[in-house]
Amino acid sequence: MLTNNAICTSTITNYEASAICLPNPNLPRVVIIGGGFAGLSLVEGLKNKPVQVVLIDKNNYHQFQPLLYQVATSGLEPDSIAFPFRKQFKGYKNVSFRLAEVQEIDTNLKKTQTNKGYLTYDFLVVATGTTTNFFGMKNVENNSLGMKSIRDSLNIRHLMLQNLEQATITCNTKERDALTNFAIVGGGPAGVEMAGALAEFCKYILPKDYPEYPSSIMKIYLVEGSDKLIPTMSEKASAKTLKYLKELNVEVLLNEIVTDYDGEIVKTKSGKELVAKNLIWTAGVKGELPKGIDEKHIVGGNRLKTNQYLQVEGIENVFAMGDIAAVITNKTPKGHPQVAQPAIQQGKITAKNIINSINNKPLTPFHYKDKGSLATVGKRRAVADLGKLKFTGYFAWLLWSFVHLMSISGFRNKIVVGFNWAISYFSYEKSNRIIIRNYHKETS
Repeated sequence: MLTNNAICTSTITNYEASAICLPNPNLPRVVIIGGGFAGLSLVEGLKNKPVQVVLIDKNNYHQFQPLLYQVATSGLEPDSIAFPFRKQFKGYKNVSFRLAEVQEIDTNLKKTQTNKGYLTYDFLVVATGTTTNFFGMKNVENNSLGMKSIRDSLNIRHLMLQNLEQATITCNTKERDALTNFAIVGGGPAGVEMAGALAEFCKYILPKDYPEYPSSIMKIYLVEGSDKLIPTMSEKASAKTLKYLKELNVEVLLNEIVTDYDGEIVKTKSGKELVAKNLIWTAGVKGELPKGIDEKHIVGGNRLKTNQYLQVEGIENVFAMGDIAAVITNKTPKGHPQVAQPAIQQGKITAKNIINSINNKPLTPFHYKDKGSLATVGKRRAVADLGKLKFTGYFAWLLWSFVHLMSISGFRNKIVVGFNWAISYFSYEKSNRIIIRNYHKETS
């Protein structure tokens, strides 16, 4: 029988008034909002345990975000870095997935309101991740593109290809320059990897696909507000990354902060102006929180402040993990890095703590074990910080490739990505550069 501790209608006409149908196994219900690295890790930790697990996500798939830049530059097709939740949870008897977007959380009634109905919970875990942060600059937001989802990556791909095609049509030299120039804002791993991929596209793909103009026409700018690239990594990794990008003819601008962008001119705080009709924003993120959480629980970056057990303090049986969680301690005054490894580790410890809570056992505090950082700058160029060990160049690139390939969900996806990388290794060829739909930026 399907129920939700409430009447469940067979034909839902009023989403707000209706419960989302679920089995009723008479077990404590754990509702997880978000199927990113943290959410999937928690599901794995709770499978076949004496709880009912319900994952809610606005997409029906998990996306492997570290490779979004390869989708954006036609290196991979989107389905090779996405894996359906229902396929992932096949055989998980206590796990249910519901396609819905959570709009509000009522912690008093222990209820989540979605665009498809509501769910009650015994334990709620918020793992909603982040969205692009444009820091209040509306012109930049309206005219540039973030890179936080597969949809974002496809938007970048389509805009890039449309502009390159338009550049072959126009006879206006200034217009053509603007159409073929790219500005990437943010010198973290995402920005660096995007810049490297675009530089290789310019060097190896552009001359074959667009013989109408020389590849030198395509200029790539990487703008970073601090004095070093990948500031979270070592000085050696930062310096080597800068060297690699310069070898690929990427113009790196350090200590520059973008202040405005009208769709063609990028303005910086120092007064510089860059001409580019393609601007990709990787300079910041902020937590993507549903309504209903009191502001006293929210800290910088729109993240939920948690205790050492990943509980949102002052709210009964509500946990937060992944990019949305900020575990504030003396060692981590700004929380942990918003990357995959902390999220995965938090999912595992939260699974243990939920079971311990049910059994009235002591909770286990979360301690992040840093397994190192990796970033690639095109083919055969990468940097790796693994504790005291620092690697650069070809070995670091092999390590980066292996770690990312093994981390992708699904055997088929591993094979597809590995095969694509093998072809690209020897030929520099990328996936089919097809414009499926015309992209037009929607302004807010």
